[in-house]
Parts: sequence; structure tokens; C-alpha cells
Amino acid sequence: MAPRVLRPRLGRVNGWLREHKDGVAALARHNGKWWWDRRFRLADWSFAVFTLPFSGVTMVAGTSGGVLGLLSGPVEVITELLAPWAWMLVVGLLIYFVPGLLASATMLWRRSAPRWLLLAGLLMLVLYGNPIPLMVGLYSYPAYFSDRRTLTGWFALACLANALIFNVAVISFVMTAIPFLVVPTIAGLWIGTRRELIVRLKERAERLEREQHMMADQAIAAERTRIAREMHDVVAHRVSLMVLHAGGLEVSASDERTGEAAGLIRTTGREALAELRGILGVLRDDEGEAAPTAPQPVLGDLERLFGEWRGAGMDVRLRETGAALDLPVSTQRTAFRVVQEALTNAAKHATGATVHVWVHHTSTHLEVEVANEAAPGPVNPPPRSGYGLTGLRERVQLAGGRIGSGPCPEGGWRLRAILPVHEDDEPTDADEGARNDTPPHGPEEEEASTRDPHDPGR
Repeated sequence: MAPRVLRPRLGRVNGWLREHKDGVAALARHNGKWWWDRRFRLADWSFAVFTLPFSGVTMVAGTSGGVLGLLSGPVEVITELLAPWAWMLVVGLLIYFVPGLLASATMLWRRSAPRWLLLAGLLMLVLYGNPIPLMVGLYSYPAYFSDRRTLTGWFALACLANALIFNVAVISFVMTAIPFLVVPTIAGLWIGTRRELIVRLKERAERLEREQHMMADQAIAAERTRIAREMHDVVAHRVSLMVLHAGGLEVSASDERTGEAAGLIRTTGREALAELRGILGVLRDDEGEAAPTAPQPVLGDLERLFGEWRGAGMDVRLRETGAALDLPVSTQRTAFRVVQEALTNAAKHATGATVHVWVHHTSTHLEVEVANEAAPGPVNPPPRSGYGLTGLRERVQLAGGRIGSGPCPEGGWRLRAILPVHEDDEPTDADEGARNDTPPHGPEEEEASTRDPHDPGR
């Protein structure tokens, strides 16, 4: 019957443990850390408490029969003069209990003030023939202190005290000195050397880790400097040549339209050089060189961006809906980069096509959509790096938004990003359905598409 009764109870206990295993594990870790932090103090109290009975027995044995301790003779005289009950009270309290308790109490300070424990151990050995406090002191001093000269002095005094008590024969001195003096001292030296070795190994590991981080930082700085040097030598040099040639073409052009195009190229090249210098300054990170403080582009700079592309021959049409809010600068900068990257891709892969830019404001998020129509003729796109949309997706995700891209049903390509207005807001499907205006490509496009190009995975 007993196993049948215990089995359901054990099952309930196991079920409770499985349900609260996280709390039990956290409690165990907390208690383990509490005990671990106080392990040295617990060891002091253990030495003081558990050696007290053995010290008492050794003190009584050492003073009985007038053999070992110097107090053995006076104790024998006192016991003969006093009655048995008086001996138990007076001699036991004053001669044994109080000195033994004080000697054990000095073990509580064996790590901070071991000289009191060693002094008490010498007195216990000489007066009572009790070697236990001296054994604890000879172990504790080398375990926590590295002063070998002081240890040698205390060890010599302990040898003299041991010779004073155990002076019957040389063999008696040797047989008592080895377990009472030599063994505790060697054990303390081993523990202290091991603890010092562990501390030094930890310090060495921390130093090596710091040096490794320092070397990694130096390698990163050297690589950034190399990249900056390569960018300066290759990109900046060629863009500078382009700006110079564009300036010369602007001056010598006979056609007004050609002069305007050359002027636009020259202006765009100069802006690119200015941005490139800022990037190179960040990469080099030279001491004393301040970081670039020029304002970053925001939504208010879209007209300037559209003007540059229109000057290059692109038909850009902007549509802005919703009540514009005071958006964070980071959100505006991300939206600007989305439009900039989309216009660049449209110019590469759909040259001559009309591009529609739609910016929709809501109380919770900002929607930016750039869609280009099909290219009017064959296009020979320039070499592509393949990292434009990848970097743009990472930028939008860091801002807490979503981005999607895909082909339009009637041809062309569409890029759409949804950015939160506040840092703690994330765009939801309900927010997408709450807008009052329709994007340039209406609901027919959504229904005709086999996959939603707004999907962040596209």
C-alpha cells in the first residue's frame, strides 16, 4: 500500500517541479551564489567551531599527570586543594573553557590578522600542550599571505615551543613536529601557491583578452584606413576627373541643353565628392579630425532630389497624401534613402520611364512607394553591385519598418517601405487598410499580382 500512496504524491511533486523549473533554477542559482560569496567566512566559522571540542580534550589531556603543558603542575596542585565540585566549576571554567574559547575565536580573523591566532597557538602549545590552534595558524598564514620571512620566524618559534614541550627525546620532537608543524605549513604553502597561480592566470587571461581586443581594434582601424585610401585613390580621383571634364564641357558647349546637362553633372559630382570626403573621414577616424557635421537629407530635400533627376531627363511625379506630422529625423532620412535608391534603380533598369513617388502620412506610420512604368525601349543597364536593395532593407529594418519590392502587373517595378512614426510603433496590416487614399497603382494591381510585392520577404 505504501508505494501506491507515494506514487501519486511523487507524480504531483514532479509535475510541480516541471511547471516551476525556471523559478526553481533561478532560486538555486541565487542560493548558490549567496553561499559561494560567503565561503571564506563560513570556513572561518567552521575552523573555530569544529576545532573547539578537540582543543578542549587536548588541553585536559595535556595538563593531566604533570606531563606536557607548563600548567600541568599548578593544575594538579589546585585539584588537590579544592573539592571535586569546586574543581569542576573553577578550574574547568577559568583554566580550560575561557582560554580555549578565546583561542578558537582568533580563528575568525585568520585571514585578516593571523598573528593573533599564531600567538594564541604558541601559548596553547606551551601552557596546555594543545597544538591545534597553532596548526590552524601555520596553515592559514601561507595560504593567504606571501611574506615568507615572517612565516619562517613563526615556524622557528613553533619549533622552539614544540622542543620545550616534547623534550624527552629527539624522536619525540621529530614525531610531533612533522604532523603538528611541517604538514600544516606545507599544506598552507600549497594552497597559497595554487591560489596565487590562479589569480595570476586570471590576470594573464584578462590581459591577453585586452591585448586581443586592442589588436583587433588596430586591425580594424588599419583596414578602414586601407579602404579609405583605396576609395580616395580610385573613386575620388575618377569623380574629380568627371567633374573637371563636365566643367570644361559646360564652358565650351554650344548647345544650351548640353551645357545644362554638363552643369548638372558637375554639381552632382561635387556633392558626391563632399559626401565621399565625409565617409573617408569616418573611415580614417584620425585623431583631432572632427566628424562631419553637415545636415543629413530629410523629406524636405526630396524636391531637390527630384530636380536633379528631372534635369537628367527623368519624368518624376510626386503625390503626397495624409496629414504630415513632425517625424523623427532618422525616419525622414530613411525615407529619403528609399526614394533615392529607387530612383537610381529606375534610371539604371528603366531608362526613360515615368516614375511615380507616393508619400502617405498616417498617425502611426509613414508609407513611401516608388513605382516606375515599363521602359519605352531596350535598356542596357550598367554593371550592378547587388548590395543596393540589401543595404536598403537592412536600413529599413533597423528603423523598425518593412520593405517590399516586386514587378507591377502592367510592367515596371515597385518599391514600397513602411516606416513607424515613433520608435515603439510598428506597421500592422490594420494600419495598411486604414489609409484613406489609394496609391498610384490602384486595387486592380493588388488583385492581379500573383504575390504581394509589399511582402517584406520580396
